Amino acid sequence: MDATTALRLLTVRATSEFEAAETARQKLAEACAVPGTHLGHLMEAVMVADSLAKPWTDLFVRIERHGVREGLAKMRQKATEALLDYGIALSTSMVTNAERLHEQDGLRRFLSSTNGMDIDGDAPAAEEAAPAEEAPAPAAVDVPKATPAQRRTLEAIRDNGIKLQELRVGQLRVTAETGERPRKDMVEWVIEQRWADRDRSTSLFAGQAVTLTETGQTILAG
Repeated sequence: MDATTALRLLTVRATSEFEAAETARQKLAEACAVPGTHLGHLMEAVMVADSLAKPWTDLFVRIERHGVREGLAKMRQKATEALLDYGIALSTSMVTNAERLHEQDGLRRFLSSTNGMDIDGDAPAAEEAAPAEEAPAPAAVDVPKATPAQRRTLEAIRDNGIKLQELRVGQLRVTAETGERPRKDMVEWVIEQRWADRDRSTSLFAGQAVTLTETGQTILAG
């Protein structure tokens, strides 16, 4: 794809992560003003949201310096090297361990989201891009094709009250209020494809509800 299109897609995704992080911090700030409020799950939500947003912040710093194509390549290389450097060593601090795990998750999700972006040319950073004189009419969107297993996962998310829950650090599981409980890897996959999303305003320890995005709903309607 051309660099302008790539920059637009990257900006949309980054903005989503930035807004989620800001929302989490705002909820924590509001709760701090209420005496006696339990802050553990809100602090966890901020940690998760910030870990997901950080790679995107670093990406746009590199885009400003090197342009879209080279900036993305350098950020993906940095994220890959960081994951390899983490190793398996754990700290005696549960907070430190949780922070490291969330940071690794943020890097893995960034790599997954930007995987396969073959940029043909380059474009200036987001703030330097000239605005279009007139917004073009929205192009028709192709509905992704889902396998039967992927459709069953989407149906379970739609109908069964699916949540992602972490009972212990690093041990994530899928729960269902009713009916079939899909596999964890399938739930994580449809979230990465933006066919579904999870409510990051709550703690993983309390359980984050998974819901269909507009794309996921369109797939099931097709």
